[in-house]
Amino acid sequence: MTRFAKLAVAAAVATFVLIAIGGLVRATDSGLGCPDWPLCFGDWVPPADLNAWIEHSHRLTAAVFVGPLVGAVALITVFTSRRRDVPMLVAAVLAGLLVIVQSLVGAAVVLQGLAAELVTVHLGMALTVLAATILIAERATNGPMPAQHPRPGLTRLAAATAVAIFAQMLLGSWVTGHHAGLAFSDFPLMDGTALPELVVTQQAIQFAHRAMSVLVAILVVWTAISIHRTTDAPLPRRLVDLMVAGAAIQVVLGGLNVVSRLSAFSVVPHLALGAALWGLSVWLVLGARRLRPAEIRRPARSAESHGPVDTARAYVALTKPRIIELLLVTTVPTMVLAEGGLPSPWLMAAVVIGGTLAAGGANAINMVVDRDIDDVMRRTRNRPLPRHAVDPRNALAFGIGLSVVAFAWLTLTVNLLSALLALSATAFYVFVYTMWLKRTTPQNIVIGGAAGCVPVLVAWAAVTGSVGVPALVLFGIVFAWTPPHFWALALRYRGDYAAANVPMLPVVRGEAETARQIVVYTVALVAISLILLPAAGMGWIYLIAAVVLGALFMWGALRLRANAANGRAAVDLFRFSISYLTLLFAAVAVDAVLRIPIG
Repeated sequence: MTRFAKLAVAAAVATFVLIAIGGLVRATDSGLGCPDWPLCFGDWVPPADLNAWIEHSHRLTAAVFVGPLVGAVALITVFTSRRRDVPMLVAAVLAGLLVIVQSLVGAAVVLQGLAAELVTVHLGMALTVLAATILIAERATNGPMPAQHPRPGLTRLAAATAVAIFAQMLLGSWVTGHHAGLAFSDFPLMDGTALPELVVTQQAIQFAHRAMSVLVAILVVWTAISIHRTTDAPLPRRLVDLMVAGAAIQVVLGGLNVVSRLSAFSVVPHLALGAALWGLSVWLVLGARRLRPAEIRRPARSAESHGPVDTARAYVALTKPRIIELLLVTTVPTMVLAEGGLPSPWLMAAVVIGGTLAAGGANAINMVVDRDIDDVMRRTRNRPLPRHAVDPRNALAFGIGLSVVAFAWLTLTVNLLSALLALSATAFYVFVYTMWLKRTTPQNIVIGGAAGCVPVLVAWAAVTGSVGVPALVLFGIVFAWTPPHFWALALRYRGDYAAANVPMLPVVRGEAETARQIVVYTVALVAISLILLPAAGMGWIYLIAAVVLGALFMWGALRLRANAANGRAAVDLFRFSISYLTLLFAAVAVDAVLRIPIG
């Protein structure tokens, strides 16, 4: 990277910091901490007042760092040979002029008493400067854009996502300027419904902000799927993965804004992360535009010709029915425990159908993303995509369609909380586990396994409308069960994972360490299973089942630990782990119905 590129990066970083400090100014209501401009209470040094110093730090950052850095970038571009790069020249001149205008708008913001219109314009200019400096840094590093553009549609999609994020940032500023942050006191619902009655202007503004967040999330996910499906180039894949993670965190921070009554500890990160998403989206547009033909995946071979029955079987196989069965094993017993008896057959059927659709959709998308791995591994090469029984695009559409139908079904027949929990599991499984963790860390199944724990939360929320402590304990049981269950299988197919370059624990740490970790998680599993006794008031039936099944699981884990290279022991433990989970949750249901109390 050249010194000029480093200077442009420094200008971009300084601009981002300035935006974050601006968020602190608004969150702490320090916008008028210095009621005059450019002085503060008539002096260059503010008085001993926290709000005055917060506002003054915003001005100092702009004057000492952002202005000089952006100005230097603009001047160097204009008065050197870099001015021949027209896009860089336009960005540099725009950034230099906007920094000057920014200071005047900042003065107007103070003198006009924080008028919402001026505050929003002020933020919009800062975001534009951030984008301009990112463009300059990128072109200074990589040179002019290539003439050939193999995937213009992908760039347009990334650009649309960037525009939506920019609009959402301005809308968020509008929310703050009109004091509409708490127009609805609940989240994610609004006055207890997804489509509230908009009585006052603040409610309409807040509703627009939340609706726009849904659009942004859809575009980010759509862009992520398109990037991963189109190219193996690391930069755009990393950028879009960061955007997906950032968008998910943004939703959490938005909820915390409501719960905390607009605490600065959530408001400031909310704005800063929004600015980061904007910067990432601009960088992604540039990265997508630079993709070379060699970095574009070749279209998969056309699906083989099959009859309707074979095609139907292939689509069913995309959903991984055996995994769905395992997930549903935990669902009905959890509903029985939450009800303290048998729930209505209709509610159980509705949850099972919705859970099946949600899990099937997530599994189908997982198969699309992992088709390169599946094609290498002996265990999976007969799945529909490696054998070309289904076209990848059709499989992706099928998976997304199932996920959408699942969300709508659970919303209409159960409740919105259950639908949102199921959707969160799908998003976590696809974007956090499949696209990120699985290919990057041996702890992939530990963290990623959380997606398989969510069905118990969905089931509990379906009965009670909330998530209680017993549901969290059940979540913990499945969470602790997943590593020993999956690692036992990974020991058996260690060579497959090594060939596919998937960093499963047996590949990275070896068989002995994997067996030791299986024992550790088995101990945790047994301990958590016993916590359910006081947490849910379980009786003798569950106690006996938990102790006996836990002892058998521990015996199998220790047997494997004694001879980690014993493939037979690994397969036996894997098979027993399925029986363990099935029988333990069956004991939960029976205990909840019969209730033989302890003591």
